Amino acid sequence: MTTLQNKIDFAVILRVKNANPNGDPLNGNRPRTDYSNFGEMTDVSIKRKIRDRLLERWIADGRADDGNMIFVQSDDRKADDCKSLRSRAEAGLDKELGSDKTVTLACAKWFDVRAFGQLFALKSNKKAGKKKEDGSEDEGDTGVSIGIRGPVTVQSAFSVEPIDVISTQITKSVNGEDTKDGKRSPDTMGMKHRVDHGIYRFYGSMNPQLAEKTRFSDNDADAMKKVLPKLFENDESSARPAGSMEVIKVIWWKHNCKSGQYSSAKVHRSLTVHPDGTYTIDDLAGLEPECIDGF
Repeated sequence: MTTLQNKIDFAVILRVKNANPNGDPLNGNRPRTDYSNFGEMTDVSIKRKIRDRLLERWIADGRADDGNMIFVQSDDRKADDCKSLRSRAEAGLDKELGSDKTVTLACAKWFDVRAFGQLFALKSNKKAGKKKEDGSEDEGDTGVSIGIRGPVTVQSAFSVEPIDVISTQITKSVNGEDTKDGKRSPDTMGMKHRVDHGIYRFYGSMNPQLAEKTRFSDNDADAMKKVLPKLFENDESSARPAGSMEVIKVIWWKHNCKSGQYSSAKVHRSLTVHPDGTYTIDDLAGLEPECIDGF
C-alpha cells in the first residue's frame, strides 16, 4: 500500500442549534468562547469524534483488526477490554514496546497513530534502581518515551459570528442519597448552557512527507474523507440532542503533488463562510475543490 501521494487540505462547515458543542469544564461547562465571544470547539474534541466515527465504521465493516484499530478510545466506545493506554499498548506491541520497532508496529496497527501521531510516555513497571556509592539513586529503567509525529493536523473550530450563550437554571427533585429520616432531601440547583444558533468551521491538512514516516496511505485519507460528513452521528447527549449538531459541507482540496500547489494558509483563506451557512471559495488556478454535502 503506497503512502499519501498528494497534499490534501480540507474544511468542515457545521451548524449548531440549541446545543452545547464543546463545554469548558473549568467554566461551569459553558460553551467555549474566545475573548471576542466567538464560539470554539477544540481540536481535541473534533479528533475524538473522528476517532469514534472511524472505529464505528471499521467495526461495521469487519475491518477493525486490519490495521484500522483506534488506539485512543473513549470509555463508552471501547472495542476491547483494555482499561488504559498502557494496557492497550502492551497488548498490541507486547515485548516490542519501547524497542526500535515501536513506531513501525504502532503505525501499522492503529489508524489514529499513523494519522494524528502519538506520544508513548509510560512509566517503568520496575522498582527504582539501586543506591550509588555517593548515596544518589540509580535511575535504572525509566520507562518508555517515544513520540510519533502524524501527517494529519486538525485545527480548532470557530464560529463565523460571536455567539449568544443561553443559561438555564435547573433543579433536581429526587434523592441522590438515602436520608436518615426517610424524607426527601432538599432540591438541588444546577445550570445548563446552550448555543441557540451558530455556524462554525474548522480546517485540516494532510502532509505526504510526514505520511512517509507513519505509512499513512491514500486509502486512509479516503476513509477520513468519508467519515467527516457524519461527524456528529451517534454523538448525541443531553448537551447535544440528536439533530442539534449538523455538518453542512466538507470542502476537500487535493493538490497535484506532494509539496502542494499552494500553502495551506492560502488554501484555507480562500474559503469564506457566511453567517447563514452559505460559503464562497476563491479560485486558485489548477486546484479545484470538491464540495461534499453533510450526511
